[in-house]
Order: sequence, then C-alpha cells, then structure tokens
Amino acid sequence: MTARTIPARPEQDARPRPVPWRRMAWVTWRQHRIALAGLATLLGALAVYLWFTGLQIHHAYAAAAACHPASSAACQNALITFDTTDGNTAETIATLLQVVPALIGAFIGAPVLARELETGTFRYAWTLAFGRWRWTLAKLTLLAVVAAAAAGLFSLLVSWYFQPFFADGSRIPLDPTLFDLRGSAFAAWTLTAFAIGGLAGMLIRRVVPAIAATLAVYAGLAIATALYLQQHYMAPLLTGKLNVPAAAWIVSQWWTRGGIRLSQSATNDVFQSVIEKIAPVVHSRAQKVQVFTADVPQYLYQHGYQQWTSYQPGSRFWPFQWIEGGWLLALSALLIAATVWLVRRRAA
Repeated sequence: MTARTIPARPEQDARPRPVPWRRMAWVTWRQHRIALAGLATLLGALAVYLWFTGLQIHHAYAAAAACHPASSAACQNALITFDTTDGNTAETIATLLQVVPALIGAFIGAPVLARELETGTFRYAWTLAFGRWRWTLAKLTLLAVVAAAAAGLFSLLVSWYFQPFFADGSRIPLDPTLFDLRGSAFAAWTLTAFAIGGLAGMLIRRVVPAIAATLAVYAGLAIATALYLQQHYMAPLLTGKLNVPAAAWIVSQWWTRGGIRLSQSATNDVFQSVIEKIAPVVHSRAQKVQVFTADVPQYLYQHGYQQWTSYQPGSRFWPFQWIEGGWLLALSALLIAATVWLVRRRAA
C-alpha cells in the first residue's frame, strides 16, 4: 500500500484534543494577576490595620475587665470609655468593611467578561480548542474560589477584632452591622458579589457600566436581606417578660392592655402621661435611661399593661450563618450558570 492509497482518517480523529483544565488555570492567572494582586493588597492592608488596632482594643478591654472592684466608679468609667472611644472606631470600621464584597464583585467580577466583550478579544479567545463555555466556566470558577477563600480567611481576623465588644455585652452575636462580616457569611457575600459582577459584564458588555450595575444590584440585595430576610431565617421567640436575654436580637416590641394591642401613637401617649406622673423633671441622661428602661415599664405592668417582645436568641448565630451562606451559595451558582449559558447561546 502506497502513500496515495492510505485511507483518510475519520473526521473525528482530525479534531484537536481539548485543552486540559489545568492550562486554563495558568491562563486565568496570567490574564487576571493584576486584579488578584489588587485583591491581595486590599485585604492585606485591611488585615494589617485590623491587627494593630485590634491589639490595642484587646489590651484596653483586658485592662478594663481586670479592674477591681468591678462596681467601683473608676472601673465603670473605664468600661464606658472603652465602649465609647474604641466602640465608635469599631463601628466606623464595620461600616467600611461592608463595602469590601461589593468592591471585589465590581472591580474583579465585572471586568472578567466585560473587558473581553468590549475590546473584541473574545472573538479570538472563544475560537480556541478549549471552547468558549469551558473558558467562561473555568475563569469564573477559579476567580470566584480565590476571592471567596480570601474573604473567608479575612473574616476570621474580623471576628477576632470585634471579640472584646461581644465579651463586654456592647455587641450581640446577631448584630445586623456585624453579622455579614463574620463566619461563612462574608465569604458567601463576596462570592455572590463576584457572580453578580460576572453576569453584569456578560449582559452589559462594557466595563464601567457593568461595575456600576454590580454595585447597585449588590447594594439592593444586601439592604433587602438586612431589612426583610435575616430576622425571618427562623421563627422568632416571643416573651412577655421585661428582662430579655442580653444577647438577644430584638425584632419588635409592642404593648397590650386587656389583650388589645396598642398602636404606636397610643403607646407614645401612654408613655408621655406616665413620665409626667412619676418623673415630672428629668435632669440627667442617666435619669432618662432609668425612667425609660425601668420606671415606666414597671409602672405600666402594675396598671394592667403588658409588653411583648419578639426576638432571636444569640445562640442562633451559626444556624443563621449556614442559612444565609447556603442561599447565597445557591444564588451564586445560579448566576454563574446563567452567565455560562448566555456565553454559549448569545455571545457568538
């Protein structure tokens, strides 16, 4: 048999072999190493700041907690100073940290596909042997895992930083301003922000508008979750006692008389009339706190009123974390799947 009579190979034998997935990891690193370096710089700088300021906060709390006798004026003033001075700083830091997942999603997630589509380089990248849907899935998955893992490690430092405020009772485990910064929630929100950015980049196909859309959608989702979802992850407990557990997250409170619930305006009128009867002159802030937290409720109880409190106990911190992390993980997977589907169907 000569070379001219050798039968041609079947058509499928002429197809190039698929590029191994590990090659895509290298390509992803080469293309996005600047963005990943920015992520490392952002979280690294925040970690260094939290570490040094956290050491000062831990030392200040240890000194205040070691003061004896604890009931003395000097010891009470030390705790008050710790809560006001260091507490205000910690509250500012907590507010700033809330935007970290949004920044990761906007500046790392959104440009992944938007830059390729805006510059037109997708026409070359998606015709390679790896395939455009495998190319998209590999890049989104690898970058999402890295971002979520980095956020998870960073959340451990955040939990350590705020530990003294939980110890002295000024913060509760389910504090809405801190809940999403600790445990699995911070990594889950970072993953969701990245997935939102990836989908926005695919739909809008321009980097700057995709960044803006990511920030807007993430902010709306985070606010809706804090206001309407978190308090309903589990059925709240109900008590008619005045003393609610110290670590409880109070969802709502209301007053009744004779089994009839009072409206907010009626409750305010009752409080005002009671204050005029039992405390016609209130000079200091401490007196106001005493009147509103002890004297007025006690007087109302003695005259047939009943206060009801709906609350979430602090022991539900980890169940709430797993619930929130679970639905955010499912949402992220759905968003990434939708992005891959759009790439496969519409980006040709």
